[in-house]
Amino acid sequence: MTRASGGAEPEGFHDFARAMGPRLFRTALLMCGDWHLAEDLAQTALGKLFTSWSRVRRADNADAYARTVLMRTYFSHRRLRRTAEHPTAALPDGIAPEHDSALRLTLLSALAELPAKDRAVVVLRYWEDRSVRETADALRMSEGSVRVRAARALTRLRTRLGEDGSGGGPGTGNGNDGNDSGKDGTPHGLVRR
Repeated sequence: MTRASGGAEPEGFHDFARAMGPRLFRTALLMCGDWHLAEDLAQTALGKLFTSWSRVRRADNADAYARTVLMRTYFSHRRLRRTAEHPTAALPDGIAPEHDSALRLTLLSALAELPAKDRAVVVLRYWEDRSVRETADALRMSEGSVRVRAARALTRLRTRLGEDGSGGGPGTGNGNDGNDSGKDGTPHGLVRR
């Protein structure tokens, strides 16, 4: 496969992009809540990875490098706000239905209300099941900041899910007593799917 400029594609990039692309898209979708923006963020991240592929290949963990590039791309987008588009309450595209779609929609809505960095911590820690250290490295913050942001964000999510009646918060009768824990044993109280 060749690029438009006539040069050969960097060795191994195609396979990496094929494997990592859907994961980057899923993470971007959880971060921004917008299908089309998530596609743009994932493509932009893949473009940045392509241009620095020799450095990515030398990295200890190329997947973590890619997630870091995606997070920085997302934060950059949030800071710049160069778009005239405005988010709406109803998304035109959706994720494939699951058994408890009402809970999932409520959770995604609550996630969208979190500040960007808190949302990034929740997505990396609990959706991507990353350790506190991996999350801190990806977001360039201290492990203590990750723990504080995670605790604050989870309290907001539990409150929102408990108020909504859709389940999720402790004491809502759904069997989730808040004792579920992440990879490093830190309790988070979210239900894994």
